[in-house]
Amino acid sequence: MFEAFVIATMLCSLAPAVLFCVNWRRYLPPPKAVGDPVPSVSVLIPARNEESGIQAAVESALRSKGVVFEVIVMDDGSTDRTAELVQQMAEADRRIKLRHAPALPAKWNGKQHACWMLAGVAQYDLLCFVDADVRLESECLARMAAMLQHGGQGLVSGFPRQETKTWLEWLMLPLIHFVLLGFLPVERMRRTTDPSFAAGCGQFMLVRREDYFACGGHREISATMHDGLLLPKLFRRHGFRTDLADLTSLATCRMYQSAGQVWQGLAKNATEGMADPARIVPISLLLLMGQVLPFVLAGWLCLESKASAATVVYVLIAIAGAWLPRTLASWRFKQDWRSALLHPLGILMMLAMQWYALGRKLMGSAVSWRERSYLED
Repeated sequence: MFEAFVIATMLCSLAPAVLFCVNWRRYLPPPKAVGDPVPSVSVLIPARNEESGIQAAVESALRSKGVVFEVIVMDDGSTDRTAELVQQMAEADRRIKLRHAPALPAKWNGKQHACWMLAGVAQYDLLCFVDADVRLESECLARMAAMLQHGGQGLVSGFPRQETKTWLEWLMLPLIHFVLLGFLPVERMRRTTDPSFAAGCGQFMLVRREDYFACGGHREISATMHDGLLLPKLFRRHGFRTDLADLTSLATCRMYQSAGQVWQGLAKNATEGMADPARIVPISLLLLMGQVLPFVLAGWLCLESKASAATVVYVLIAIAGAWLPRTLASWRFKQDWRSALLHPLGILMMLAMQWYALGRKLMGSAVSWRERSYLED
């Protein structure tokens, strides 16, 4: 009985490791833009109290090459100098435009409202929603536009390289790639429009204007805190394909500035993903069995002199299965090696966050972000 339990643990560890390795060759940077000119792009940046970084965000977009573009910043009720700084830049460069979001309507999330307003004032055929903490490399826009142009999707998204400094940043943010490539069958995502295979990153999303308005865009997900997941899902429900690209070499993002922001930021939208009441129990069991228990069993083996050779082998394979994706990800996606080394701890922290988010939702507590409070449905 015990050996069967150890085998089950090994299988739970190997399943995401195998899928990660399969996806390794399918999750690639966007192709280089060659041949026909790519469509013009409206770079749309929602901004609320971003004075410390908004200039860098706009300047990085202005360095884009190989594509005609405009940059529109939607000031979402900032109480700092965000609007003033963008206005100064707009006066020096006609490609930059500053707009002010109207008062936030009831049952709207601030970011989704700002993005919807941005889409309404954009002039070009492609709409690129970029968070204010993202820094684009010069080829990023053109290459993603070429991917959308030649791939026939309605939406393409990409994960920038995540800059991490505080301990909870480097412990938890690299898990994004582990979860993405270890649990999403990328090839099936590309072959179908099934909403259950939707995935994206709200930090960078590029869409065709006509497709965006045909499916309702951010207006249809107005109350969500997680457009990175729900906007691709919306597109797929309307029959549009979506895709992902590796932007590690083409964009960077410092998502959070402190451990507290990491916790609150990741927890604010958890119930729209892993912390959904229907998913959280099986996901928790799978992650505990495959990513934490192998290391517990290894500690037990160090104290147990009567374990069979087969049990030792199974535990070692399970540990290798847990560590392999994290080691590969640390190298390819330029992640902090400490996150891979402390992988079981990162998984435990992630699960604690998911259960915290679910408990908060069940108790009807408000979610606070950017000096606003939201009640989850």
